[in-house]
Parts: sequence; C-alpha cells; structure tokens
Amino acid sequence: MLRWRGLDDVPADWGRCVVTIGVFDGVHRGHAELIGAATRAAHDRGVPAVLMTFDPHPAEVVRAGNHPPQLTTLTRRAELAEQLGIDVFCVMPFTPELASRTPKDFAHDILVERLHAADVVVGANFTFGKKAAGDVAKLAELGAKFGFEVQAISLFGEHAVTYSSTYIRSCVAAGDVERAAEALGRPHRVEGVVVRGDGRGRELGYPTANVAPPMHAAIPADGVYAAWFTVLGAGPVVGQVVPGERYQAAVSVGTNPTFSGRTRTVEAFVLDTSADLYGQHVAVDFVSHIRPMEPFDSIDGLIKAIADDVDKTRVLLAADSAETD
Repeated sequence: MLRWRGLDDVPADWGRCVVTIGVFDGVHRGHAELIGAATRAAHDRGVPAVLMTFDPHPAEVVRAGNHPPQLTTLTRRAELAEQLGIDVFCVMPFTPELASRTPKDFAHDILVERLHAADVVVGANFTFGKKAAGDVAKLAELGAKFGFEVQAISLFGEHAVTYSSTYIRSCVAAGDVERAAEALGRPHRVEGVVVRGDGRGRELGYPTANVAPPMHAAIPADGVYAAWFTVLGAGPVVGQVVPGERYQAAVSVGTNPTFSGRTRTVEAFVLDTSADLYGQHVAVDFVSHIRPMEPFDSIDGLIKAIADDVDKTRVLLAADSAETD
C-alpha cells in the first residue's frame, strides 16, 4: 500500500482511481462498509482504491480546542485500511486553507485535477467544503458535472445503531468496551510508550507496565479491564515477551484512589511474564470491563481484589480467544 502525505506525493503520471473520503477514526464496521464498496468499485474498473483521511481532525481546525478523543492513531488507521484492501492511504493536512475551499473547488481541484477520481464513495451523512456546505446531493451534482460517479453508503448496523466514531467514543468513555468492540469489529486499542511509574504495583506483587498514551487518545472510563497486551514492532525478545505476540493482562485505568492518587494512568499487569518493558511501544486491546475503580480500606483488601481481577481476566480472555480462534 502506498502512503501519501498531501497531494504533492501524487505521482505525475497518476491515472484514474476510486476515492473514499472521511476521517475514518476507528476504521469501524461502518467504515469497513465504505472501504468495501470502494475496493469493489476499484476492482471492477481495474484502478487503485484511495482512502483520503485528514490530520489533524477537522474539528480541531474548525473549532480549536475541540479535538475529539482519538480511537486510532494514523499509523493504526493505515494498517487497518491496508488489511481491508486499500491501495493508497492519503493523509490530507487539514489546514484553514483546505477548510475554506468551496465544495466546487474541493471536487474540481482535489478529486478531479489531482486524483482523477472515477468514483467517490462516502457515508450517507458526508459533508464537505467551507462550513460543511456540501452534502451527498451536492457531491453527486458536481460528479455529474466533472465526470465521476458517487456512491453514498448507510452506516446503520445492528440493533438500529449507526456505527459512528461518535457512538464508539461514548461507549469507551462509559467503560463499555464490549459495545465499542461490537461496533469496531475488534477490541478498542490504546497505544503508548511504557514509562516509569511509582513502582507500587511491584511492591504489591503485581508489577505493571505504565502506558503513556498519545495526546487525545480515547481512554476507557476508570476501572479494571481484561485486555490483550502486545509489544509493537519487530524487535528482539524483551525478557519473556516476544514483540508482536499478545499476552493476557489485567489493566487498571484511573488515579489509584486507595493511595490518594491524582494522575490518571493506564497500568497493565501482564500475566505469566517477566520483562523490563520501559521504553517499549505497546498496545492494550480492551476486551471486558471487570469492575469500577474503588478505594480499599487496607492494602490486604486491595491485594485480594487484584488477585480476583487476575482470575476473572484469565476466564474472560480464554473465552475471547475461543470466540476469535
């Protein structure tokens, strides 16, 4: 898969293609429908399928300070798009200049003159151009004028739920990682670098990897979760942890109220392993919510609760593994 940053990366001899447009944060099941329609159209025409996404999130440019929690990093978004058959992952820098383009200019200058789009595939609620003045009907009108077809795909899923990034963010924020996974088609992932914490988990007999996620990452509500833990990248074995392989983990999200903590952290106790993970880029895939975060009257009470969390994690992840294998 080719990866472009802006239109300057488009080859001079670029021919026709099929383009699907959106932020695609999460690359959820609704997005998979869009991408599937785009790749099928591209296959039928014998041309590449191009996914156009934006960075930063348009909301951050249009309403500064309103960047929504991010479900996927750009790198993860590209990986998922490639798995779904996309040929070109095009990241458009979302600037005030791009935001100010009229729908006509966006269609003509970008879709036609630069990308040579034969088909454009978007969600049924797609808007574009200055002040979101363009919609699917306007895009179809411009397509008829400039020579490209338009497909609008409904993002409705099961139980009359619209699969949207907004819906998934609300599930994650509520700690309902099960419903988030249903809409995503996989567990919600939080990536980050393992940094040094206060070492309290080790003192309790449960050493944790303190994961520092990137800015704007969508973090589940405070609580304890069963999750899969993976060291990302292709590197040497770290202790007993092999990069790329997933491990069971009991994950605590919150401020450690038993110790009057104030800083919100994501701490993963990786089961049945021993490794110095500091500095490693890792992924935590949240599978099930176990319990809310709560203070304990004694250290012994906390240790007993953690032991129970670990037991439940084993059961929940064994079931999850059986479902996905």
